[in-house]
Amino acid sequence: MKSIGLAVAAIGLILLPACQERHISSSPVGYVPQKTEPLDSELNNEARNELSTDLQSQDPEIRSHAIEAVSITGGANHDVQIIEALKDRAPIVRYTAALAVGNLRLSAAHEALLAIADDPDERVRVAVRYALHRIGDTHLSHQLEKMSQDTDPAVRGTTAMVLGLLGEPSALKILHPMRYDHNEAVRQQAAEAMWRLHDEEGLTDLVALSMSKRSDDEMMGLLGLAAPRDTRVRQHVRVGLRADWLEVSLVAARAMGMLGSDEGFGIALQGAHDADYRKRFLAAWAFGDIGRLDGQDSLRKLLHDTEPNVRIAAAASILELKSQGFASRARG
Repeated sequence: MKSIGLAVAAIGLILLPACQERHISSSPVGYVPQKTEPLDSELNNEARNELSTDLQSQDPEIRSHAIEAVSITGGANHDVQIIEALKDRAPIVRYTAALAVGNLRLSAAHEALLAIADDPDERVRVAVRYALHRIGDTHLSHQLEKMSQDTDPAVRGTTAMVLGLLGEPSALKILHPMRYDHNEAVRQQAAEAMWRLHDEEGLTDLVALSMSKRSDDEMMGLLGLAAPRDTRVRQHVRVGLRADWLEVSLVAARAMGMLGSDEGFGIALQGAHDADYRKRFLAAWAFGDIGRLDGQDSLRKLLHDTEPNVRIAAAASILELKSQGFASRARG
């Protein structure tokens, strides 16, 4: 899946509160051979309808998650709604919409972005500068350096994230000092951004994070390692499949999918049937990044889940599946 970054995919990937339950067994789920299945076009249409409904939700968090989902799936013909969301009354929606505009390079949003360049919410302002830079307007990009020193750690973390997403090595001079930020979350986001820019110090920090005894650190580390899609880190991510916590193993399954491996497919199947909606949520995202068509039955059930965020994750994953299935994805 084309993730737009961990801080949003902590909207997309919601890094969960402290885990409550361990694996049923201390042994990892065994490898599940792939079954040949066709792409279900009806399921695809259901997924599109789900996201269209969620974009109109009265809940700003649901609207925000739906915007991220359609961004990850390439817009899904919702460009106009994404641009309109830049005017949303909720800061979280404007923030996610600006990131989505940047991710999709929606040049038609230029005037709408300029209109909120001085938004009351500073995280929105950071996202706007990211989006403007991505569509070719760099006149405000230099302000990101100042934003990296903001007194609010959420602003500093968001700035680190977008610097990584922009993909320009010159940002490393800003990111390196952020490795030593007094806020742990900022340090973690800086490490993820640095590794996106192929900086080995960022890699070292993320490997250490993935080996933490704290589950939320492990999840952040695993996803950060996988974000650049560099298959050399598989050996580090694979360890997460054997984690004590199912949530961590589900994130590792997703990360392995991002690295072209379906070794975590069985773990995703386990999570999809868990009583805890948070595990079903993580399983839904894992299926999308693994990309196997024989995950469609599980995704179909998750698309009708009682929890809206599970349905959104399932819809995004369904729309990311390709008719050629996992084998071609892995070769790519």
